[in-house]
Amino acid sequence: MNLVRRWSWCVAAASIVMSVASTAGAGASAEEPPVPTAVEIAVPAIEGLPAVTMAAELFVPGGAGPFPVVVYSHGRATKPADRNGLRSAIPRGHARYWMRKGFAVVAPVRPGYGATGGPDRERSGARLEPDGACGGALRVTSAGEVSATAVRAAVDWARRQPWALADRVLLVGTSAGGVATVVAASHAPLGVVGFVNFSGGVAGFPDKRPGASCGEAALAALFRRVGPGVAVPNLWLYAENDRYWGSEAPRRWHGAFAAGGSPTRFVMTGPVPNEDGHRLMLRGGRLWSVHVDDFVAGLGFAARPLSSPAPE
Repeated sequence: MNLVRRWSWCVAAASIVMSVASTAGAGASAEEPPVPTAVEIAVPAIEGLPAVTMAAELFVPGGAGPFPVVVYSHGRATKPADRNGLRSAIPRGHARYWMRKGFAVVAPVRPGYGATGGPDRERSGARLEPDGACGGALRVTSAGEVSATAVRAAVDWARRQPWALADRVLLVGTSAGGVATVVAASHAPLGVVGFVNFSGGVAGFPDKRPGASCGEAALAALFRRVGPGVAVPNLWLYAENDRYWGSEAPRRWHGAFAAGGSPTRFVMTGPVPNEDGHRLMLRGGRLWSVHVDDFVAGLGFAARPLSSPAPE
């Protein structure tokens, strides 16, 4: 993280106690986007990669805590400039959705992205040949473990905070963050009681290979390997018109994962209207919110009404 950027996050992190207290006392407006507090989280070294300090966004709902926690994992842009320019780790409407349910939200900016910066640690290795065929040496398992390390670091950090219920953590991830979420859950981190995978996958080239991931077989193998390690309930959500993976590959991925006996549920929603279905996190809330509401209620999170409007 460069000095100026790092300084801005450190100053914000130094005032975390004051900011959280203010947020909890005032509450979040249903009409206004929630405002995060900037925090920093230590990520340990892995696979020869050094330890790093990771920027994160923290949202705490109004009212008296402690609160259950959502650790949210963002997706991955295909272009380096877009990864470096990541401004928000979570859509504000989605943060508000969880806060209305009484959750605090921790949304880390994983190494290689945005304010955290640094080299790209999550490369899948996939590339397109001039004829449009898939090429490159795939490293899907390595990329998944590296991203999962950042998720687990965020969980460990959240569980130590006074506003958090250390035994009521829910993992939520989208796209590459969905893969990170699944792999992180396979390590059975303390306090995690379930996860939601939105459109999880890697190695997609929607413009030149719509609906056909270059990592389809490798991801199936990864999910088959980690499935037996996941004992917590989990929900997988994909849309029919996903331009990155299509509709059949996600079913195969989930089937490979479910073969390990995990208590899991798969939902293929209808197509997101007038949109690439891969963006159902941003645009298709009305398609998935009822499924997430039911899943969260099944985990016993009933401190607040589960009638939160779906984010748009």
